[in-house]
Amino acid sequence: MSMRKPKLALIPGDPSGIGPELVAKLLSNPESAEKADILVIGDSHVFELGEEQSGAAFAKVACDPTSDWTRAGPYAWYETDTIDRDDIAVARVRRASGACALNCLSTALDFLKDGIVEGLLFAPFNKEALHLAGLGHNDELHFIADYLGVENYISEVNAMDGIWTSRATSHIALRDVADTVSEDRICEAVLLIHDLLRRSGIKRPRISVAALNPHAGDGGNFGREEIEVIRPAVEKMAARQLAVDGPWPSDTVFLKAKAGEIDAVVTMYHDQGQIALKLMGFDRGVSVLGGLPVPVATPAHGTAFDIAGKGVADVKAMCAAFGTVCEMAGNWRKADGVTTR
Repeated sequence: MSMRKPKLALIPGDPSGIGPELVAKLLSNPESAEKADILVIGDSHVFELGEEQSGAAFAKVACDPTSDWTRAGPYAWYETDTIDRDDIAVARVRRASGACALNCLSTALDFLKDGIVEGLLFAPFNKEALHLAGLGHNDELHFIADYLGVENYISEVNAMDGIWTSRATSHIALRDVADTVSEDRICEAVLLIHDLLRRSGIKRPRISVAALNPHAGDGGNFGREEIEVIRPAVEKMAARQLAVDGPWPSDTVFLKAKAGEIDAVVTMYHDQGQIALKLMGFDRGVSVLGGLPVPVATPAHGTAFDIAGKGVADVKAMCAAFGTVCEMAGNWRKADGVTTR
């Protein structure tokens, strides 16, 4: 088995948030260079800002990505010109910062399409700034999927300390969830997280599906979605020999996950899983962009404008996202995408 390090692109996210600081803290640890060949993409002054904020420094060497950039070490760096230093307003939403983030992301995606890198790690974006800069999609996942020409089912997946979640609906109004949840969407969410878990090294993922209504509908007294939609989807997936069960009441299914009885929970809507995971470990959560042809991950928290520029940002989630994308990129190269548990 090849022990070649994965080749990853790393971008600083929104320069007005804690992204530059997180990048400096991550890359100042020599172990990061041992785990992956990292191509840092961005304006030099953005990374210098992160070093100033964090008090941490890292060595980067300018390179031509079309050559063997992995020899540049310890970190290769591709210079961009996306924002003037004076246009960065720390802890404030700015169109210029959103444009910087979008431009760095587009560059990284070009390198992914060309096979120059195998995966992408990005520090947090600010969605308001992205939309001010012209983002024409609901979020960065749909932008990335469109950029890469992906037409299959996509969804954000979250992970924390070995517990994974996917969801049948995501960034929609809560009042629309019941009408949007369908047997097909639940099956797609199950298959998506099953594939990602296999690519993360789990040979036979154990997945539980959450109910939509209180007490899993109480036999139809509190809604019939569990009877008419969710259970048929679970049975269809079980018939394909997947280790899947449910629907489970959402106020108990995460107890199964926390006890290590399952690897993943498929939820029906955004906050059903997000609240549980963030209560268990907000500082360690990772978001994986599922359904893409390459591994892409980021910390599950946001740009944290309340602490941006203060040098106190916790790097644990960034480190966890880095570890996740490293492992997935390594497994992605294997023919079946599987290693043993």
